Amino acid sequence: MLDRTNEQWLADLTDTPDKQSPALEDLRERLQRGIYYYLSRERSDLSGLSSSEITQMAEDLAQDATLRVMENLGSFRGDSRFTTWATKIAVRVAISDLRRARYRDFSLDDLTADGDLMPGTTNALAGTPEHTPENQTEREDVMQKISAALKDALTDRQYQALVAVALQDIPLEVVAERMGTNRNALYKLLHDARRKLRTYLETEGLSTHYMLDLFQD
Repeated sequence: MLDRTNEQWLADLTDTPDKQSPALEDLRERLQRGIYYYLSRERSDLSGLSSSEITQMAEDLAQDATLRVMENLGSFRGDSRFTTWATKIAVRVAISDLRRARYRDFSLDDLTADGDLMPGTTNALAGTPEHTPENQTEREDVMQKISAALKDALTDRQYQALVAVALQDIPLEVVAERMGTNRNALYKLLHDARRKLRTYLETEGLSTHYMLDLFQD
């Protein structure tokens, strides 16, 4: 494996096949090592996996990471070592893949249960510190109004997107994929949903400032 300079990496990776092929293999091996280090040292949630399992994951991810690096060669500005820059891209590929795997069985239909927000959502929003009975009652009343507003003010598609992203913290790319759309269209959908929800709540006498004060810890 050659110890190339930044300029040599860029030249070899864009050269004729006889020079590009060995450079691509060197890059893939370096990215595989970087991904393996990240998976084995930085991800406690993978501690139950064997070394061979993590090695296999790193090999699979290194293929995708190499393609991603090649797609982004034009954005490399030489502010760091090429291999450092490329490894950062590889780690982002690994993070994205692991996040997607976490929600592989996620369904938009699972966001509701008996017409209400998923169990636990209301409690999470209401907060955990001790409050006076009057304050807690006020919070619960406002949460009921917010829950109703989510259904009354939004379309089904806006409701699913907002609950998934804002309340369930599901990655944008996962939600976009499940909804058959892209990130830009999903951003627009969420923007419109938040605007409609805010307007609806204000007509109910619930201003953003009031709700922030009510729910701050």
